[in-house]
Amino acid sequence: MGRYYSGDIEGKFWFGVQASTDADFFGVNGNEPNYIEYYFDKDNLEDIKKGIRICREKLGDNKEKLDKFFEANFSYNNTILKEHIGVSNPQNLLEWYARLELGERILKCVEEQGECSFTAEL
Repeated sequence: MGRYYSGDIEGKFWFGVQASTDADFFGVNGNEPNYIEYYFDKDNLEDIKKGIRICREKLGDNKEKLDKFFEANFSYNNTILKEHIGVSNPQNLLEWYARLELGERILKCVEEQGECSFTAEL
């Protein structure tokens, strides 16, 4: 089972890696009944881009390694990731990698549509 987000962008949060509130990182706090509701618009572009920059900084050279790994692999575990990207604790990197993916989706949506809204399952 997983937790999904849907609306102007759709996707699935990474199991065991990514919180339902991960979009808060990009400058908008979600409303929290059973779902968290997010709304971004052009006024949030600076915060979204800042969040993406921070994600990229945290990942460093590991982003390219993770990109290559996930292009070739559908599933993973920590042992395989440790061998493939050469870090002892890949869990922290996965959190930043998943967050970056979410931030890039939000940014693309706002740039193309002028706004982005979605709900995230808790």
